[in-house]
Amino acid sequence: GEDGVKEGRVPMTSLRRFTAEDVFGFTNINLDYLTETYNLAFYFQYLVRWPEYFEVAETPSGRMMGYIMGKAEGKGTNWHGHVTALTVAPEFRRIGLAQHLMNELEEISEKKHNGYFVDLFVRKSNELAINMYKKFGYSVYRRVIGYYSGEEDAYDMRKALARDVDKESIIPLKNPVYPEDLEAP
Repeated sequence: GEDGVKEGRVPMTSLRRFTAEDVFGFTNINLDYLTETYNLAFYFQYLVRWPEYFEVAETPSGRMMGYIMGKAEGKGTNWHGHVTALTVAPEFRRIGLAQHLMNELEEISEKKHNGYFVDLFVRKSNELAINMYKKFGYSVYRRVIGYYSGEEDAYDMRKALARDVDKESIIPLKNPVYPEDLEAP
């Protein structure tokens, strides 16, 4: 296929740090209606504060295939890596790229930041993403009522890292929470 993409495997892909110019190059990726989009200031804030967590996957010809952005946050045993956004352009899906990007973020969270777990929020209705994250080893920790603009609930999904030997960080909560109940970073 184009850019060496073959079904079922990650093609010749290079990962690199996200740069300021990249915000103008990911239109093809962010057109997906399930991709949360943010204003430029939001992307630049992440780029400045957590550059190691903001990575782009591109083809040998320099086409953007996908990106991941995240951060380290929390206190004490709640210190963790957080996936703010993960998205892959439609033409590069189903080749293992999301797993590749998630592995990178998990490694940064574990080796550089010594976190206890990685978490992410996903729309309760997005079964495709929920199942993908489950395949990557994530489980639902809690439901957050009205997380998405007060209109849709989110699942807070987590995956324990090596530092959480007893996997206490992923024991599911029995009751849902509201966005205002979430820990401040």
